[in-house]
Amino acid sequence: MQYRRGKDGADISVLAYGCMRFTRKNGKIDIEKTEREIMEAISLGVNYFDTAYIYPGSEAALGEILERNHCRDRIYIADKLPHYLIKSRDGLEKTFLEQLKRLRTDHIDYYLMHILTDVATWERLKKLGIEEWIRAKKESGQIRQIGFSYHGNSDMFCQLVDAYDWDFCMFQYNYLDEFSQAGRNGLHHTHEKGLPVMIMEPLRGGRLVNLLPDTAKRLIAENERGYSAAEWSFHWLWNQPEVTTVLSGMNSVEMIRENAAIASAAEAGAFTESDFALIGELKDQINHSMKVGCTGCGYCMPCPQGVDIPGTFSAWNMYYSQDKKAARNSYMQCTIYRHDTSSASQCVGFAKCARHCPQGIEIRKELKSAASNLETAVYKAAKAGIRLLHLW
Repeated sequence: MQYRRGKDGADISVLAYGCMRFTRKNGKIDIEKTEREIMEAISLGVNYFDTAYIYPGSEAALGEILERNHCRDRIYIADKLPHYLIKSRDGLEKTFLEQLKRLRTDHIDYYLMHILTDVATWERLKKLGIEEWIRAKKESGQIRQIGFSYHGNSDMFCQLVDAYDWDFCMFQYNYLDEFSQAGRNGLHHTHEKGLPVMIMEPLRGGRLVNLLPDTAKRLIAENERGYSAAEWSFHWLWNQPEVTTVLSGMNSVEMIRENAAIASAAEAGAFTESDFALIGELKDQINHSMKVGCTGCGYCMPCPQGVDIPGTFSAWNMYYSQDKKAARNSYMQCTIYRHDTSSASQCVGFAKCARHCPQGIEIRKELKSAASNLETAVYKAAKAGIRLLHLW
């Protein structure tokens, strides 16, 4: 296993274990199977385990397994505060103590504000005393490093990075999202600030492995490197020294061994011109198979009505070519879990965005189509509830 340095000098394995997708049996986490997988990962050098308060049973399962095998001090735990459920300073403390109890530990190594999507949300938390609370937790040693996870565009991400003295951050990043979400601009901005970056969705929820068009599969099969689709995705990420670790939701011993082997062989700066060319061809083939040929360049932004145009098209493409439920969840995270919503339905028909689009996309037409499919009754109810209860 290879390791990259955190802000505190810790050596973090380049492969991290995402604990959201533990195997379930009869509605509960299969603790015996999960234990075998976690212990295999630890034996192969994985030392960063990422969970969250809202992942059903995940914190408790991880805590039980680490305690039973006496290996808490061999790994780093990353956990997340569900700030959208927090209404007071007492709520902060109650939730955090519950997490410590579930994890059977006295501290959390890497603690994140979960799905922090805009500066207004951070300002709300500041009014609850979050900065003083974090300071006290770090002084006591109960929290070692503080960060946030993010879904949204690069401009807002950079504003959030600058809004506080963070220790690290996490966002979705892969070769298909190079210029959407926080993207390469966000990655470089965090690097300039000296922050480690934890990457989620390296395979785009499996899209970059299981749902590639046949033309892309042929390109991979014929390439002299002999890499699998997953290997290309991981190597592309680890080729960038700004990437600290990459989360993978591993749920089989075979997958863990395969990913650990890839991680052990990956090197920063190892890509050749032909490697980059292949990634470019893969992106072209994938984008060709999508509903909207949006590259996430952002020339259409900012929208005067606040619409996240690249984020909407990313979810719309996912809906069309991948998984409708995942697409709607992604769209919801990007557009309504924030102080100022960015829904496609907010479009009022200005033509400026379309004039600036290098791809010639009929933006207003596609936004209308996206809204009609992504903004379901459930979405509208969730949006109203979030507005009413200030869950952003």
